[in-house]
Amino acid sequence: MFTGIVQGVATVAAITDRPGLRSFTLGFPKGFCEGLEIGASVSCDGVCLTVTRLRGTDHADFDVMLQSLNLTTLGALTEGSPLNVERAARDGAEIGGHPLSGHIDFKASVASIRQPENNHVLRIAVPPQWMRYIFAKGYIAINGASLTVAEADRKACWFEVWLIPETLRMTTFADKGVGAELNIEIERSTQVFVDTVRDAIDERLGPLLPALEKLLAAQGQSVDDLARPPAQLPG
Repeated sequence: MFTGIVQGVATVAAITDRPGLRSFTLGFPKGFCEGLEIGASVSCDGVCLTVTRLRGTDHADFDVMLQSLNLTTLGALTEGSPLNVERAARDGAEIGGHPLSGHIDFKASVASIRQPENNHVLRIAVPPQWMRYIFAKGYIAINGASLTVAEADRKACWFEVWLIPETLRMTTFADKGVGAELNIEIERSTQVFVDTVRDAIDERLGPLLPALEKLLAAQGQSVDDLARPPAQLPG
């Protein structure tokens, strides 16, 4: 498990391709590898990877399956690419963000960037089927960083996050331009709640569901709004 608090930026030092596998050698910030062991988990741009070899005091190897390369942004990495990294949380560790599994749900892309004074706003385009789990004021993990959704537009399929200077300093987000792909892990308890409510609605309403959807649409809402977790309902 990870906390979503990025601990530094690593760099791809080398890439080795083998049948069905790609190995990355990553160079880490000073002190990051202290106590790191083979078999340990590290979040690399939000993807949970296992240490397969230690190289000196600040480099380590990780093997990545082809499926993970295809489903995440790791397949596009080249030598010199930077990544957000976090060591696995220890028992009793403070959860500064929210609990993350390191299992990516989908890739999204940067649709636009705004830069109000001392802020950096990313608008992120999302595949439509995933918007049901994204709500304003809810948590989301982007490239391994726990962030709060500032705004979300379900019809246009985007959400926004606001990044402060410290977040930009500690992560790779300052280097992401329009069109850049991002790894997204949705907040798991939100997914469970939404899916449970939707299943209950489908089961109870059955053939009446299309009529309800039509009625809600006329009011600018959807069944997904009914499945919004209570903590994220407008006050």
